[in-house]
Amino acid sequence: MIQLKSPAQIAKMRAAGLVVAEALKACREAVAPGVTTADIDRVAAEVIAAHGAKSNFKGYMGYPATVCASVNDVVVHGIPGPLTLKDGDVISIDCGAVVDGWHGDSAITVGVGTVSAEVAELSRVTEESMWRGIAAARIGGRLTDISAAIEGYIRSQPCPTGEWGITEDYGGHGIGTAMHMEPHLLNYGRPGKGPKLKRGICLAIEPMVTLGTSKSTVDEDEWTVRTTDGSLAAHWEHSIALTESGVLVLTAFDGGRAKLTELGVPVAEDPLG
Repeated sequence: MIQLKSPAQIAKMRAAGLVVAEALKACREAVAPGVTTADIDRVAAEVIAAHGAKSNFKGYMGYPATVCASVNDVVVHGIPGPLTLKDGDVISIDCGAVVDGWHGDSAITVGVGTVSAEVAELSRVTEESMWRGIAAARIGGRLTDISAAIEGYIRSQPCPTGEWGITEDYGGHGIGTAMHMEPHLLNYGRPGKGPKLKRGICLAIEPMVTLGTSKSTVDEDEWTVRTTDGSLAAHWEHSIALTESGVLVLTAFDGGRAKLTELGVPVAEDPLG
């Protein structure tokens, strides 16, 4: 069953989304050579606590940290620890928060120090594909319209290593009173399929792209997801709400206004101003 939210409930999710945005902003600023992934985790935890919110990652199915810190060939779910970032690395930071029982979830990819042109392009294409997916989310459309828009953009861009890998086993999801809810959202596929998109549906849209394979494997810790060929990966994510007046990007400071206006998409009024 897909949970539909009222305007008041979307406002609460917006509050949670802004906490996540603040946490990820602080994490981005903390990324530098010599910093450990545990340091990044502490930064996020401090921001979330300072806003009176709670982490929705820590303790989720036994997960031990506030963020997922996925470095280089780790696609998602990297557990923060003593790993020290070095110049040229790429790190994806996934973070969530709960406010009054409502969830926010977002992810960014950050280059460490000076990164290669390949890494920069990997992150750019992944982020832009996320926005193209968000722009395809419309009341009356179908779920896989988003999937097709994400894949279509990725495939349209030249890959410096030959062909982009779109991770097969992981994707976006519904979000609301739980972090992961129906429906599951693939990052590839044909448009016009799946559930009809309705007012009040909230989704976490999160492409995961690699410079190689679409295949992944899970480490013995049962969390860390790596590319099977060691290729580098990027992960970008925003949570959105569909309203009568347009799309609201719950985890973007501006509600998505700048980027969606650029893409010609109506932007919902921000319930928190």
